[in-house]
Amino acid sequence: MDYLAIYKRLFAIAEVGLVYGKDAFDQERYTELRQLSLQLIQQLGNEPFEVIEELFAHEIGYQTPKIDVRAFITKQDKVLLVQDTKTKEWSLPGGYGDVGLSPKENIIKEVQEETNLLVTPNKLLAVFDTNLRKDIPQIFQYYKLVFACQVVSNSQAFEKNIETSQMAYFGLNELPSLSKKRTTKEQLIQLFSQHETCYFE
Repeated sequence: MDYLAIYKRLFAIAEVGLVYGKDAFDQERYTELRQLSLQLIQQLGNEPFEVIEELFAHEIGYQTPKIDVRAFITKQDKVLLVQDTKTKEWSLPGGYGDVGLSPKENIIKEVQEETNLLVTPNKLLAVFDTNLRKDIPQIFQYYKLVFACQVVSNSQAFEKNIETSQMAYFGLNELPSLSKKRTTKEQLIQLFSQHETCYFE
């Protein structure tokens, strides 16, 4: 059984109950259910309960998946990847979607911040659902929106920043150590094969 998925679902039900439940006794029950779901999640890992509680502290109201935007930028048969400054692992450029910006605006901002490249998103190439991945369970569910992007300006040279330490183009047969929570080889293979269409999970 996928216990993490079940416990996350219990947490989501508790939060919905706390928002829409009107009865005082129901509020008590949903509050208890919320705490129990966090305790169950904590038992699946090695983090103290206080860490899990803080992680979910701002997860209030109706629960929805989070948004992650990524850019698929190619040169010949190679794809642009960036190296995370802390982990030294590589992924497609991108990050969390910011409130107030459209998905396209988000990806333009993320790519420029991480690479100094100015890009134009041509189309939504793929949507990956992290809940479908069982190899690396994640606390929160993300919809990963991958846009096929074209570089329109690379007048500024890459500069190491707080997020990325390098950027480079790689072929599928020469991939570096990937940040598997962000980008997998299987996703890159799918993206290359779906480059002329769109792909949804």
